[in-house]
Amino acid sequence: MAVKILLADDLSFMRMIQKEILSQRGYTVIGEASDGIEAVQKYAELRPDVVVLDITMPNMNGLEAMKKILKIDPEARIIICSALGQQKLIVEAIQAGVKDFIVKPFKPERMFSAIEKAMKN
Repeated sequence: MAVKILLADDLSFMRMIQKEILSQRGYTVIGEASDGIEAVQKYAELRPDVVVLDITMPNMNGLEAMKKILKIDPEARIIICSALGQQKLIVEAIQAGVKDFIVKPFKPERMFSAIEKAMKN
C-alpha cells in the first residue's frame, strides 16, 4: 500500500517539487496546504500517513500546526522541512515529537529516508 503524504509549505513551487519527487518514488500525495491552519484542517480531514511541514508559513507556522496535529492524533508522523538557520525551531520541534527534519535545499534521498524513518516509528 502506498504511503499517503500531506505536504504543507507556503511556496507552491516547493510543494510541486516535493510532490514530483515523492510521486516518482511511489508515494501518494493526498493533500497540500499553503499555511499551518490549512495543514491542521487537511490532517483532520485526510489522516495521511506522514505530514511534511515547513516551519515558516503564514497565519500559523509549522511548529504551531505540528502541536495542533499532535493534539488531534498523538501518533501523527510529522517531518519538519526547514531552511538553514532555523536550528532553535528544529530543536523545539524534535522535543515536541516530530519524527525527523529535512534542511532545505534537500536531496530527494534525504526526503525518502526521513519518510521511511517516520513510517518505522
